[in-house]
Amino acid sequence: MADIFQQDIMYVPGVGPHRKELLKKELGIETFGDLLEYYPYKYVDRSKIYHISELNGEMPFVQIMGEFLDFEEYSMGARKKRIVAHFTDDTGYVDIVWFARAQQLTKNLKVNTKYIIFGKPTIFGGRYQFVHPEIDLAKDIELSTMGMQPYYNTTEKMKKAGMTSHAVEKITKNMLARIQNEIPETLPPFIVNRLRLVSRDSALRHIHYPKSAEEMSHASQRLKFEELFYVQLNILRYASDQRRKYSGFVFKHVGAMFNTFYHDHLPFPLTEAQKRVIREIRKDMVSGKQMNRLLQGDVGSGKTLVALMSMLIAIDNNYQACIMAPTEILAEQHLATIKEFLGDMPVRVELLTGIVKGKKRKEILEGLATGEVHILVGTHAVIEDTVQFSRLGFVVVDEQHRFGVAQRAKLWSKAAPEEGTKRSIPHVLVMTATPIPRTLAMTLYGDLDVSVIDELPPGRKPVQTLHKYEDQTASLYNGIRQQVRQGRQVYIVFPLIKESEKMDLQNLEEGYGRLCEVFSDMRLSKVHGKMKSAEKEAEMQRFVSGETQILVATTVIEVGVNVPNASVMVILNAERFGLSQLHQLRGRVGRGADQSYCMLVTKRALTTDTRKRIEIMCDTNDGFRIAEADLKLRGPGDLEGTQQSGMAFDLKIADIARDGQLVQLARDEAQRIIEDDPECNKAENQMLWSRLAALRKTNINWGAIS
Repeated sequence: MADIFQQDIMYVPGVGPHRKELLKKELGIETFGDLLEYYPYKYVDRSKIYHISELNGEMPFVQIMGEFLDFEEYSMGARKKRIVAHFTDDTGYVDIVWFARAQQLTKNLKVNTKYIIFGKPTIFGGRYQFVHPEIDLAKDIELSTMGMQPYYNTTEKMKKAGMTSHAVEKITKNMLARIQNEIPETLPPFIVNRLRLVSRDSALRHIHYPKSAEEMSHASQRLKFEELFYVQLNILRYASDQRRKYSGFVFKHVGAMFNTFYHDHLPFPLTEAQKRVIREIRKDMVSGKQMNRLLQGDVGSGKTLVALMSMLIAIDNNYQACIMAPTEILAEQHLATIKEFLGDMPVRVELLTGIVKGKKRKEILEGLATGEVHILVGTHAVIEDTVQFSRLGFVVVDEQHRFGVAQRAKLWSKAAPEEGTKRSIPHVLVMTATPIPRTLAMTLYGDLDVSVIDELPPGRKPVQTLHKYEDQTASLYNGIRQQVRQGRQVYIVFPLIKESEKMDLQNLEEGYGRLCEVFSDMRLSKVHGKMKSAEKEAEMQRFVSGETQILVATTVIEVGVNVPNASVMVILNAERFGLSQLHQLRGRVGRGADQSYCMLVTKRALTTDTRKRIEIMCDTNDGFRIAEADLKLRGPGDLEGTQQSGMAFDLKIADIARDGQLVQLARDEAQRIIEDDPECNKAENQMLWSRLAALRKTNINWGAIS
């Protein structure tokens, strides 16, 4: 039976060579198995046949049954035709209208023959009409079996070739008719029975052709659970493997480095949240197990300070530490921050990025190999083969989602293995300023323990966020002038979106010129991603030093700029930014003791989703609330970084934003299996391990690397 899932779809009635190539190219569908798992995105209830006389006012999609009386053809110029057919069911009359491909669509239709018409009725010229409806011969449809009609996503190329949702539906029905035997189960009976799930055979047949909403719901629940369960089993199995195969270096001492810093160099008192996180990290360091911890906290919450204090414990135990950042700007920012924190302490901190070359690079590499360099700050240059540490014991990865899995894995190879059966590997602290909703974190970073800094340092005031329209710039400019006169600094951000970089860059240049005129009595800097690094750095430094009062920029300033004196963030065309990006930009202000402001400037005409985003931003500074809202508005696949999250396979039917309870249920079941069968050798679980192996795309140890 397993072979039928590998069967070529070309021989399914309604496919053929041309459609097979189209399905492969547009949707990646080549086999029965691919088509079975191409699920409908919605359903319409087709259990009722309406009489034409029942049509009244604004109607949803409906179906009627009757006969065509005649067809009229109208020329629309340039070889285009409009065809109007008159249709009746003896209770009234409607028009059926075709524009595009009209002759092709109507050539096989006959008068005095019973058809079922399905579509949305609209009123034109005082009469109901259906434009481009679905049409079936009534004799081909078993009315008693008509229930929920599935709808499938199709592409423009498919539609042009006549491959509509209806066509995909018919092909799927023909394929299912060919699968005579029961579709094999992929979950053991003890899970199916305990959770009262329908069989896989029933689920796959009814997800495509449910007779009722209840049948569709049961099928959906079963398939969603299975999908989420195997994701969680994948994560937890490899996290378990990691704990069994690898040990972590044991940092027994909290010595001179940590204590000197804590008593003499701490820039401000630690918040209770920071103290709690340091205790959690400290507990991991002495456990003998390798730490894999995700540290979440909003911009400005003090994650870098926690990371530095953790690295000092590693140094106290004669190990080196490394912090890896996604960009050179952010790496340089970390270097400056760490050096400022440490002051005159005897800790050698070095920067290694692509621009560090020649004699300086050689000195750093030698210092790493001998152990004289205690902390290395860098970008992906850190994982190059020429970079060898003496004793790397602690790794901090900032904004993990910007690094590929294989890149992060290379860091482990730089730690000298300890003697014994287990290989010791560095402790890993992953930091993110992008708050991750719990259900998403459980799926993307399910193998990591999670710590959260949910307090801002003392003296910080929440940023006030206000919404302004483009035609209200006069009052906005007055507010900026007031802030600058009080000695504050201002960011003004223009969008720079890839699809139209040239146009956006032009807008930024024009906008910069305009702002120079408006604020002719002030000094402005300009920064965007197309500038050379040295030029960009020089402009940034002018703003950081206070030489300029207004920084006009693109989202290049989303990370890596820390100017406590900046109190206003103006985001132009805010409707073009996602929630997460707006929140990150807002995090650039509010870093000092003064009240700070974020001004979201939009056009007046906004979509419903955009208006929701703006309202959420104005309503809260809570990054987790914003992340939850972002997940619900956009879905996990659209959120920045999920492509490199370490998920071994895509979600085809489950929705992390809406299926939170199922995520938890799937995790609980997976945890129960792992605890009961950590070696993966119990007979009753062999179905699970075989299925998991088939689902995995690669042999990379995703869970261990995260």
